[in-house]
Order: sequence, then structure tokens, then C-alpha cells
Amino acid sequence: QVQLVESGGGLVQAGGSLRLSCAASGGTFSSYAMGWFRQAPGKEREFVAAISRSGGSTYYADSVKGRFTISRDNAKNTVHLQMNSLKPEDTAVYYCSRRNRPYNDYYDLGAYDYWGQGTQVTVSS
Repeated sequence: QVQLVESGGGLVQAGGSLRLSCAASGGTFSSYAMGWFRQAPGKEREFVAAISRSGGSTYYADSVKGRFTISRDNAKNTVHLQMNSLKPEDTAVYYCSRRNRPYNDYYDLGAYDYWGQGTQVTVSS
């Protein structure tokens, strides 16, 4: 059974940084692209970033481009999200996910099958 466990969330002031991590177990981690999504209270879950199986290609939502960086370590079965210049509107629960439908767009929630439990990120103004 595949498990994804996020960590690294917390409370930070605007302009600060956080680094989220997602540890994967079960399955063959390097065979799947991975993604990060977030969900703010009262809003739908939205795409944040995705990374290809090798890590050679990355994709970002316009709202985080230039501030967030996604990376992966296939030897350690982990994926990270480095978040810099954080803004109050980045406040949300952040979820790690595994993409199992390569023909769906990378920003499509339907492209992902397994999800972590989420980690809270709160950015104060």
C-alpha cells in the first residue's frame, strides 16, 4: 500500500520561508511523477507544483512561480517543496500526491491517485 506523509508545515511571517517534505513508501517511487496541491478554508483544492519522474521537468501554478521550487530525491523516496517569499494568501493545507494518469494534465486532480494527510502552512501578515 502506498503511503505519502508530509512534514515541514508551520506558522511563518510574510516574506519568510518553509520547506515541505513528503516521504513515500510502497510502490516504485521513481516510476511516478509527483505533485503538490493546497486547499485553503472554504476553497477548492488547487494545483501548486509538479515534478516528472526523473526530476528533469517541473511545473508551477502562476501564483507560486518564481517563489516555490519542487524537487525530488529518488534514492530517498522523497519530494520537497521549497517555499520562499511567502504571502498570507499561501495559507492552506498542503498535500503531496502521486500522479498515475500521465495523459491527464499535471494540474488536474484526477491525474493523481494517492494523497498524503496534508500539512498546515499559515502565513501571518
